[in-house]
Amino acid sequence: MQRILIIEDDTSIAELQRDYLEIGGYSVKMEHTGDGGLREALNGRYDLVILDLMLPGMDGFEICRRLRAEREIPIIMLSARTEDIDKIRGLGLGADDYMTKPFSPGELVARVKAHLSRYERLAKPAESRRAEIAIRGLKIDKNARRVFVNGDEILLTTKEFDLLAFLAEHPNRVFHKEELFEKVWGLEANGDSSTVTVHIRKIREKLESVPASPSYIDTVWGAGYRFKVD
Repeated sequence: MQRILIIEDDTSIAELQRDYLEIGGYSVKMEHTGDGGLREALNGRYDLVILDLMLPGMDGFEICRRLRAEREIPIIMLSARTEDIDKIRGLGLGADDYMTKPFSPGELVARVKAHLSRYERLAKPAESRRAEIAIRGLKIDKNARRVFVNGDEILLTTKEFDLLAFLAEHPNRVFHKEELFEKVWGLEANGDSSTVTVHIRKIREKLESVPASPSYIDTVWGAGYRFKVD
């Protein structure tokens, strides 16, 4: 049975999430403080962490940063704050998803299922797909999940790598943001395509010497993004 850790200081919200996840067939543990949540996440064996942003003791940003440095598991960040800067910061620290409260428990369960399924697929060998993509100084090693630019390794988060690899696997094809969100995150966009924009920006900042003039991922205004091969 897959194990989920909920780090949420509001007991009633945590219990509601737990009940829906247990109905969905998951084993759930709850922590209500930042320090306790990080300790449990690092010491326990969990398949996914649901992380509230505002917590006593240590906030969700710091927990995400420390957890991502040591664990390669899905992290879904939750917050009642709607500012884009919070979403940008959370995703930039390595969160796989960012949900704004209030939301339906059913949607949370759907996102948990999608992220777990994607991580399981990534963990399996994929002999039928190209293991390496190389173009104009960029090398993407999909088996090792490593990226190099002119021989220097570039560190990407899980979703940054997934998004770059997906675009590179479909060169010169234009994908709109909603389609990329559905393909890479495994979820219906439901108007939440800003996540894609944030990840594209982060990828460009890491890959490009001049992010404003990208040589790999091109913006096709009014249509979406494409990976350039010429």
